[in-house]
Amino acid sequence: MLRLATVLFSLIATTLAGSFVVAALTMGMVTLEPILAAAAIGALLAVPASLIVAKKIVTA
Repeated sequence: MLRLATVLFSLIATTLAGSFVVAALTMGMVTLEPILAAAAIGALLAVPASLIVAKKIVTA
């Protein structure tokens, strides 16, 4: 399951980080710090999300 979670993480992390960066840019935050923070938050939220998705795939 961990192997599946790592593959899912690569997809989910880029999606969430990109979405949060776009949201930050839409809100007018155009400096480096908010953009990096948004990308980091997206990557951190992708860890539990990928584990949950992998668990649901394995148990399905």
